[in-house]
Amino acid sequence: MAANATKEYRLLIGGAWEPGSAGSYDVINPATEAVVGSAPQASASDAEAAAQAARDALAGWKRTSPETRANLLSALAHEIRNRNDELLPLIMAETGATLKVGSALQVPQAVARFERYARGANQDLSIPLPPSVMPSTPLAAGGLIGGLGLRQPVGVVACISPYNFPLVNMAGKVGPALATGNTIVMKPAPQDPLAIIEFADMCRQVGFPPGVVNVVTGSSPELGEALVNSKNVDMISFTGSTAVGARIFEAGGKTMKRLLLELGGKGACIVCEDADLAKAVTALVSVWGFHSGQICTAPTRAIVHRSAYDKLVAGLQAAAPNLVVGPPEAADTVVGPLISGQHRDRVEQYIETGQQEGGSLLIDGRRPANMDQGYYVGPTLLTDCTNDMTVVREEIFGPVIVLVPFDDEDDAIAIANDSDYGLYDYVFSEDTERAFAIAQQLEAGHVGINTAQRNHEAPFGGFKMSGVGRDGGDFGLYAYTEIQSVIWPG
Repeated sequence: MAANATKEYRLLIGGAWEPGSAGSYDVINPATEAVVGSAPQASASDAEAAAQAARDALAGWKRTSPETRANLLSALAHEIRNRNDELLPLIMAETGATLKVGSALQVPQAVARFERYARGANQDLSIPLPPSVMPSTPLAAGGLIGGLGLRQPVGVVACISPYNFPLVNMAGKVGPALATGNTIVMKPAPQDPLAIIEFADMCRQVGFPPGVVNVVTGSSPELGEALVNSKNVDMISFTGSTAVGARIFEAGGKTMKRLLLELGGKGACIVCEDADLAKAVTALVSVWGFHSGQICTAPTRAIVHRSAYDKLVAGLQAAAPNLVVGPPEAADTVVGPLISGQHRDRVEQYIETGQQEGGSLLIDGRRPANMDQGYYVGPTLLTDCTNDMTVVREEIFGPVIVLVPFDDEDDAIAIANDSDYGLYDYVFSEDTERAFAIAQQLEAGHVGINTAQRNHEAPFGGFKMSGVGRDGGDFGLYAYTEIQSVIWPG
């Protein structure tokens, strides 16, 4: 479905489509600044109604067989694949994702995640415990005591997703949550909720029972706050900024919410003197060309040995002109818009601050001359940076690379670890034994060696202010379960 500003979108609560009780708001195409559609503005009472619906459906859904859950998740993957040609234009219009990023990742990766967790629904997650010889006590007779660790669903999960990959990120939450017997309330980012409403309709159409999947949307912080505070919500799965994640962490303590928080990042990319610079440049260019740098795993801090510094700068300067800034639907576009005018202004302010604090602006991507509408920032490179500069310490979430030189290995590790964040770092060295040794000293949940590629079975999450918990692969199944110990006399 292409952008359809006249379609009426509603909330899905307990199997029924409901208008937002606080009205509606416009969703804006970041490439054209036109209205994509009108999203329902849910209130705190709508959020609580959705949480109650999920609570009411929980007992029945927990009793469904793994085979039933697997079949429904498989059917959902099939339905998303069949509607790719409708979903892709809508997601591109909402997010500003380029045709290359959208067609390769925005929909197909969501399909892959549901297929993965359809298989996961049938996995035996129980943990056999070795028999234990116990003496008699005033509590009970002694003997050989057996035991089993069972993984039970957490309960009602509020799935709160970011704007950069709305469907893919939501799939990474919804898939394992439903596979392990939880019910859910989805709250997509306010900037791009429409495809998630369409997705909720697919869940209903393939046969998920009423109340198992619910969706509320809105632009007000009170919506997320209501889910975090609700006694009907057992777990918050949130991907987004560290600032919001910290507030969720604090507020969730009142009701002992289980938390999965995937937060901000400031990826350090250590480029050693023996690195293959072509590989390093390719990885760093992903900051510019992959969704305009709006990705938390991006290697935005290049920490480069002085002997390789000038050559790396030259490689980045040579690559930048090849990254076409343009409308997302154009086949040759590599760099599309940022999500909003407000975010563009924020990124541009960071660039200005970087100059004011002493950085050299070798490539300035602000307000590309060929784009007279849309929220564009082109590839930007700041060199001669130090680790105390704002642009080096804070997450920019745009197509901006900062370069910091280092003298020796210990210096590089210290610079990389001197950060509030610890999500995803990188090491480039042709001595893989050395690179592996460096990786183990980095305070990050994920480290890529000589690649920016992902392994989706690896546990994903951050150290320090980059979050709490892990998902991905089997770890996603673990994240949405509690361990229950059952014991018996032998």
